[in-house]
Amino acid sequence: MDPITTVIVAAVNTLGKGVIEDGYNALKNAFKKKLGEKSDLINAVDGLEKKPDSEGRKATLQEEVEIAKVNDDPEILQLAQYLLDKIKEQPGGQEIIKQTQTNTVSGVNVGGNFEFKPVQEGKKS
Repeated sequence: MDPITTVIVAAVNTLGKGVIEDGYNALKNAFKKKLGEKSDLINAVDGLEKKPDSEGRKATLQEEVEIAKVNDDPEILQLAQYLLDKIKEQPGGQEIIKQTQTNTVSGVNVGGNFEFKPVQEGKKS
């Protein structure tokens, strides 16, 4: 799972905590600003919110994240990093991230820790 998808999946599983919800809404609003209110990515996020345990919806989200290329957007990466940090600070947050990273979506198993790397203007990391 790519970093943006991982953060969204983990955040959906921890919604209801003020700091998490604020960061999640900021990230979702950035998607809307960049892609539009009715984009396929927003539809995928909304679908995951309705069925957070659905592997199919996680796979759709991952696909839409890749298509939208939001992993290359510095503002979105910054918001996602903030959200990731807030999730990690919550009781059990590290475990939620770990479980999310080791879930299999589309046959790709992602383990270990990750941190977002800022994208410099004109350069991709």
